[in-house]
Amino acid sequence: MTREDFKQCFDLYFDVIRNYVYYRSGNADVASDIAQDVFLKLWEKQIDFEGARTKSLLYKMASDAFVSYLRKNNSAQNYVRSIPLHWDDRDPQKTLQHQELSKRYEQTLAALPENMRSVFLMNRVDEMTYKEIADCLKLSVKAVEKRMSATIKILKKALI
Repeated sequence: MTREDFKQCFDLYFDVIRNYVYYRSGNADVASDIAQDVFLKLWEKQIDFEGARTKSLLYKMASDAFVSYLRKNNSAQNYVRSIPLHWDDRDPQKTLQHQELSKRYEQTLAALPENMRSVFLMNRVDEMTYKEIADCLKLSVKAVEKRMSATIKILKKALI
C-alpha cells in the first residue's frame, strides 16, 4: 500500500469507522482510539487498497478491536469489584492506608503489559486454570505460569 493509497483510504473511511465504533461504545474517545488502531494495523500489514473490499475489512477489524476492548475492560472491572473491602472505617489512618494500597494496586495492574494483565485477570477474576488460559490464548502452560509468576512478583513489590 502506497502512502497515497493509505491517505485516500484514511480520508474516505476514518470518520465512518470511528462513527461505527462510537455507535457501539457510546464513547468518542474509545471510538477514536480504536479507529486509529485499526488504521495503524492496516498500514503495518500493508494491505492493498481495494475500495469496498478494504472498507469491509476495516469494519471487521474495528468490530474485533472493539470486542477485545470490551473483554479487557470488563475483566479488569470485574476483578476490581471482586476484591473484598473489609476494613475498620472508624479509623481514619486505616482507611487512608487502604485507599493508598488500593490505588497502588490499580495503578500497578494498569501499568502491566496487556499479556501479563490478561493472564492474571483470567486466572483471578474469571477463575480459569492455567490450561484453560493457555488454550484460550494459544500459549503453552509454561508461558502462562511464567506470566503469572512475573505478575505476582511485580504486584508484591509494588504493594509492599
